[in-house]
Amino acid sequence: MSPTNGEKQLIPPDLLEILVCPLGKAPLRLEGETLVCTKCGLVYKIEDGIPNLLIEEAALPAGVSELKQLACYGEGSP
Repeated sequence: MSPTNGEKQLIPPDLLEILVCPLGKAPLRLEGETLVCTKCGLVYKIEDGIPNLLIEEAALPAGVSELKQLACYGEGSP
């Protein structure tokens, strides 16, 4: 995925390929200025070009009120 219309690439493509959701280890996709889990929908901010992958600071997807409701919940835990 390359930038279009002069957009700045927030995350280099090679880094995006290896980033995963810390909750369930599913791949992340770039949506605007955020990274979104492809499985559970958690939304992680990108701040100054650095992904903030702290679960407790991620935004829950619409219709979800707690982490336990997410598809990835419990998958990344020992």
